[in-house]
Amino acid sequence: MRTSRKGSVEMPAFVRQLVKETEKRVTSFFKGGRGGGAGELSEGEEGGEEEGVIPSPYLDRPVLDKHMQEGCASWGLTYALASMQGWRAHMEDFHNCFPQLGGELARWGFFAVYDGHAGSAVAQHCSQNLLDHILGTGKIQAGEDVERVTEGIKEGFFLMDKHLHAMACREGWERGGTTVVATAITPHHIYFVNCGDSRAVLCRAGRVAFSTEDHKPFSPGERERIENAGGSVIVQRVNGSLAVSRALGDFSYKTAEWLPVTEQMVSPEPEVSAVERSPADEFLVLACDGVWDTVTNEELCAFIHSRLRVCTDLREVCSQVIDLCLYKGSLDNISIILVCFPGAPQLSPEALHQEAELEDFLESKVAEIFEELSARGDEPDLLSVLTVLASTVIPGLPPGGGLQSKRNCIISAYYQQKEVQRSRLAQVSFYADPFYML
Repeated sequence: MRTSRKGSVEMPAFVRQLVKETEKRVTSFFKGGRGGGAGELSEGEEGGEEEGVIPSPYLDRPVLDKHMQEGCASWGLTYALASMQGWRAHMEDFHNCFPQLGGELARWGFFAVYDGHAGSAVAQHCSQNLLDHILGTGKIQAGEDVERVTEGIKEGFFLMDKHLHAMACREGWERGGTTVVATAITPHHIYFVNCGDSRAVLCRAGRVAFSTEDHKPFSPGERERIENAGGSVIVQRVNGSLAVSRALGDFSYKTAEWLPVTEQMVSPEPEVSAVERSPADEFLVLACDGVWDTVTNEELCAFIHSRLRVCTDLREVCSQVIDLCLYKGSLDNISIILVCFPGAPQLSPEALHQEAELEDFLESKVAEIFEELSARGDEPDLLSVLTVLASTVIPGLPPGGGLQSKRNCIISAYYQQKEVQRSRLAQVSFYADPFYML
């Protein structure tokens, strides 16, 4: 049984206008193959590209539409997710949200983010089948033997990878893979599962209590395995190409027939950590590297903690995280799942009052800067206003978010001032019309 609500939500018009106005200034920076993300370096794509020219993995402007979903479980868990394509040429993220698994596992939940690379097919297929492979091991039972659950999760990953390999052989492909970060929530434990460089973080009593470790080729243990399998780490990538050292798929990096699957250059083995649940547990976050490229564990924990005190809509909280990452320069697909426990922060009248005061202050500062720039004869464009604000001491900004987290408020205030200016000019023009004098 699940309770959920889904929907695609468009970015407000004023943000689209921001993209239009700044496009010329940022296009030259974002185009032309600036590296990043977990995927492979581009080797060419279909779709009418000039022969011999490597297409940029980035768009001229970001795709800002968001997919959102929210839901709950009868035993007190609530969740929301949000995802956005962003600057990437393709959306390669997928997800699972199962707040109640049903049957004897009715008080178990499973959530996962799949961050695909070199195409979306592997991530999509895993999002549809990985949980079935895990449950199919028969080791996930309500009695909850921690060792057997851990074994069942790992075995499910190996079965998923074996199934993908059979597909690859049958259909003739070897490129493409996906990282996975997941959590299985039981009455007594939270199992954190990570394979790749997506990440999970648990916030307990307002602080980061646990986080998964990224699997990067340059990490000592990962590098040793890669080299033992005949590979190398060049520019922090496996054989100079793949930016993660563990993933499902990616079979061109799993060709050492004399080694087990866990010892290949790219391993499908997830790290599984069982954390005992506590009444102080507030929330956990699963997110792709499009989030973690721009914020730290502590920053995100502090930001979400502050947002939950002023907002009851978890989808809106996730949306604000995505906006924050976008404004802080994330060039990747951005996906986040927020799972809240009964101990999550609640709406606070004091926090709401402080938030209202902050937004009033920002609106007044935008109006002040707008007037100052106009009085000097300068065109008060949005970037000029943002530049002045960035050098201003502003008390009460959301912890972990800073000025970037209130950028939508600033943009809205700016366009209000533009409208006021437009009305004034229209009025002056009307009264200056000679026909009006008649």
